[in-house]
Amino acid sequence: MYIGLITGEYPPMQGGVGDFTRELGQALADLGHEVHVLTGVSSAAPRVSRGAGHVSLTVHRVVDGWGWGCWRQVLAMALELGLEVLDVQYQAAAYGMHPAINFVPRRRGRDQPPVVATFHDLNVPYLFPKAGLLRWWVVRMMARRADRAIVTNQEDYVRLGTEIPSKHVRLIPIGSNIPGDPPPGYDRDIERTRWGVGPDDLLLGYFGFLNESKGGEELMRALALLVEAGVPAHLLMIGGRVGSSDPTNEAYAERVESLIGKLGLGERVHWTGYSRPEEVSATLLATDVCVMPYRDGVSFRRGTLHACLVHGRPIVTTRPALPLPQARDGENMLLVKPRHPEGLVEAVTRLASDLALRERLEAGALALAAEFTWERIARQTVALFGRL
Repeated sequence: MYIGLITGEYPPMQGGVGDFTRELGQALADLGHEVHVLTGVSSAAPRVSRGAGHVSLTVHRVVDGWGWGCWRQVLAMALELGLEVLDVQYQAAAYGMHPAINFVPRRRGRDQPPVVATFHDLNVPYLFPKAGLLRWWVVRMMARRADRAIVTNQEDYVRLGTEIPSKHVRLIPIGSNIPGDPPPGYDRDIERTRWGVGPDDLLLGYFGFLNESKGGEELMRALALLVEAGVPAHLLMIGGRVGSSDPTNEAYAERVESLIGKLGLGERVHWTGYSRPEEVSATLLATDVCVMPYRDGVSFRRGTLHACLVHGRPIVTTRPALPLPQARDGENMLLVKPRHPEGLVEAVTRLASDLALRERLEAGALALAAEFTWERIARQTVALFGRL
């Protein structure tokens, strides 16, 4: 099958949607499909390139911008390449908050392939000041006009299912963008020493960009409470600080950094910066506990959560907004109330003193991660394409 994946961001840009597109494209290519990624022009990468080690994956950085002319360019490329389906990886921030990508063209004749919209979240684009409900109308319209809509998590499946026919929506999860594959010769003690963390210290890990929905302020307040209680705790902030797409991340990151200073945590918080996947793997494996205090509750739409699962880390996170049977408190993660630093402290303290609980969560995390392999995700996606 000739498959086109449309994305507003792609490596070397920093962003979860770009990383997802790369992993899905590689998995589809491994299944024998010819995959073409259509993305924006970049000064940091060639206009056309092959995926590393994947001759059936080609990246075309040819879209001049995601304004009103973007669909003409995309459809022209689809015709030139003979694509049989187009899959738009949608997240408003990845397209600069511009609504043009939402206007999925209706099918016209046999030249245009079917269009699928994959919603990584249901955040709305910017239209104009005081657009209000019109912004959600634009997202809903995209889901209705596409030949099929894919959502990546239960919360979005429930919400979108109330807006369009349920048979039109399919839930297909994401997986980890970071494989459990540290550099050759990896030594956990050496990695911890690199960050000034001793063998008896408690190293907490947070992976991902700083964003208001991810609870960075609660995390810093929890760390301060642990230190105040005499726990030799450190926090490793893993990966890029704000990413390439969402402009609101920068302002929130500044708030978190200001709070670190006010709480006197400068020597306790360590930043890796944007790193290669194998380096991220090394730092994740060096942690004792991963703390992911999402304000909107734990969700499998978070690629950073999947990375923690793949690495078998004991995870402390927040209770889901909707029932999520796979997230089992005490079996594959510990769940606490959102926006509650004291709950984070209580959960981390339990793990610090209970080796059996840590080991149970580690085994549970690895078992849960096995449900979200890229091969499985690619097969589900191709099955949907084949029914269009």
